[in-house]
Amino acid sequence: MSQTKENKNITGEQIARRIAELLDDKKGVEIVALDVRGLANFADYFVFCSGRSDRQTKALHDAVREGMKADPGLLPVHTEGERERRWILLDYGDVIAHVMIPEVREYYRLEQLWSDAPQLKLELSPAEAIADDAA
Repeated sequence: MSQTKENKNITGEQIARRIAELLDDKKGVEIVALDVRGLANFADYFVFCSGRSDRQTKALHDAVREGMKADPGLLPVHTEGERERRWILLDYGDVIAHVMIPEVREYYRLEQLWSDAPQLKLELSPAEAIADDAA
């Protein structure tokens, strides 16, 4: 359990869902949340999102950071990639959000690497939602 969750009494799943909502509100593309509990020892959930450009990945990052700071009052423990804007990682302890441009996301295919992980069913804007075959 991360220090973040202990201090805010919020579950990793709630954090993952809130991050997905914030990304959706900012028009993130192909938002996916995976439950990696039991598969990874460094996080419970991953959230993946694409931005249409490096400018949008930065805007998505900013929206998550500010939205999480405002409600539920959390800051990331660590961030990477803000300058390059091609792959920005926000680490919220039990939840790691990956915001990538499509080319980087396609190259690394992290969702395929973690294909054994169940996908959270998210309520997103219809145009941005991905079919959830696992649910």
